[in-house]
Amino acid sequence: MSFSQSINTELRKQGKLTLFIIINIFLFLMINISDHIFSFDLIQYLAFPLDFFSAMAKFWTVFTYMFSHQDVGHLFYNMLLLYFNGRLFCGILLEKRFTFVYLLSGISGALFLMIFSFFLNKNLEITAISGASAAILGVISALAIYTPNMPISLFGVFEMKYKYFAILVFVLFTVIDFSINTPGKISHFGGAFFGLFYGYMLKNGRDLSLMSFYKLNKKSKLKVVHHSKNKSEANSESQQKIIDSILDKISKTGYENLSKSEKEILFKFSNKK
Repeated sequence: MSFSQSINTELRKQGKLTLFIIINIFLFLMINISDHIFSFDLIQYLAFPLDFFSAMAKFWTVFTYMFSHQDVGHLFYNMLLLYFNGRLFCGILLEKRFTFVYLLSGISGALFLMIFSFFLNKNLEITAISGASAAILGVISALAIYTPNMPISLFGVFEMKYKYFAILVFVLFTVIDFSINTPGKISHFGGAFFGLFYGYMLKNGRDLSLMSFYKLNKKSKLKVVHHSKNKSEANSESQQKIIDSILDKISKTGYENLSKSEKEILFKFSNKK
C-alpha cells in the first residue's frame, strides 16, 4: 500500500468532524506557507467574494471559504467551537446530518452576505470573507432548537442550558464589536438562520438532509433502521427503546453524563445511518 493510500485509509476511519477539522488546519497551513514563504496569495482563490460576478467566476469559493483561515486565533477559536459542538451534534443528531448542516449553513451565510452587500456595498471595506464561523453557528443553532434544555458544563464550572450557551456564543462572536470584520459577522446571521430553520423542521419530524419532506415518526425522530429482515420485531423494539432512553438522558442531563457504553451504543447507531 502506497503512502497516499495509507493516508486515505486512515482518513476514512475518522469521522466527518475530525476530517473537517483536519481540512481547516491543512488549508490554514497552506495559506500561510504560500504567503510567507513563497509570497503567493492563496487566500484570494479560497475566500468568498462579496461581488456577485466575482463570486460566479470563483463559484468554488462558496465551499472553500468555510474551511479557510488566515489568523491562528481565528482558527483556534473556531476549531474549539467546532470540536465541542460538533461532537455533541454527531452524538445526538448523527454524523450525516452534521455534514449537511455545516455545509448548508456555510453556503447560507455566504449567500446572505452577498445579498446584503448588494445594498450596502459602499459601506463594506472587506471584499471577501473566509472562516468557518457561519457554518459552526449553524451547527450550534440547529442543536439549540432541537435540544434547547440540554445541560452543558462550561470549563467544568458553569452549568447552563444549551440554548443559553448558543445565545452567549452568538452574542460574543457576532453582536459585540460588530464594527470589526462586519461582513464576516453578517454572514453569521445567514448561517444561524439556516441552523434554526433546520433544527425547527427536524424537531417537527421533517429532515431536510434527506432532501425529502416526508414526516418522521413523532415518537422518536431518530429511528433505528434494520436492514436485515431476519431480526425479530422484539429485538428491533428493544434496541429502539435503548436509543430512546439514551436520547432522553441526553435531554435531561447532557451528553457528557452518558456512560462509556452508552456513548458507544450511540456511536454505533450513528454509523449505521
